Amino acid sequence: MAIITLTTDFGEKDHFTGATKGAIYSELPDVNIVDISHNVSPFNIPEAAYIIQNAYSSFPAGTIHIIGIDSELNEENKHIAMKLDDHYFICANNGIMSMICSEIAPEKIVEINIHDKIQTSFPVLDVFVKVACHIARGGTLEVIGKPISAIKPINNLKPNVNEDKTKIVGNVIYIDNYGNVVTNIRKKFFETIQKGRKFEITARQYTFKTIYKKYSDVVNFDTPKEKRQDEGKGLVVFNSGGFLEIAMYKSDSDKHGSAATLMGLQVRDTIGIEFITVPVITQKEDIF
Repeated sequence: MAIITLTTDFGEKDHFTGATKGAIYSELPDVNIVDISHNVSPFNIPEAAYIIQNAYSSFPAGTIHIIGIDSELNEENKHIAMKLDDHYFICANNGIMSMICSEIAPEKIVEINIHDKIQTSFPVLDVFVKVACHIARGGTLEVIGKPISAIKPINNLKPNVNEDKTKIVGNVIYIDNYGNVVTNIRKKFFETIQKGRKFEITARQYTFKTIYKKYSDVVNFDTPKEKRQDEGKGLVVFNSGGFLEIAMYKSDSDKHGSAATLMGLQVRDTIGIEFITVPVITQKEDIF
């Protein structure tokens, strides 16, 4: 049975999600539709890119992913279908796929050209659903589009490093449901630049000198529970997707606040990392 996932900024109030699912079932009654998220911030391409990158690989090979973010067709926003890592992706060519493509090269990309079938101003319903169902039936990408070799990038996708490699400057790309702040600094990239050196991570006026393996590592479990006061304690981890994340232990926006609210951090804000090189002290020989 084919699997089609949906990632959109449609929210839960309007008819868009239901209409999209209904259109898919009308063409493929036996398909399995999975909602990844419909709560992407409106038109937020980096946020959608982060979500789909961290979700798609959990699905079986051959899964078809519809991404409905900023998908209105115009001269600067064409539609594409892509085969990558044995998965299929259908979306606008607006940078959404560039985060995944920076890690894995696509096997095939086509620019969709079946727009003579558009009936409304709802391209996810009129175009993406038709392409997804075509693929689910075993159809090839060449039938619904012309091959292209490149896609649009997302600005600020990669962090910057200074010439002597003592500083990394990254950006906030996502704030999750707990208010944790996710940056565009990947673990592998960080370790390549770090080379074992100590470091300081700065976010506004806050500084961190430790990256924990998991959230609860910030807790001193030798201290009696009633004396810990560890809930709401700030920390830094590499999250499950391998991205540097600034978090609060057991974050609760109503009770303790979150990393985003307490530190005043927002998407696109700057995060700095400075590496500290300990000077080598050469001991002078005694002269007699």
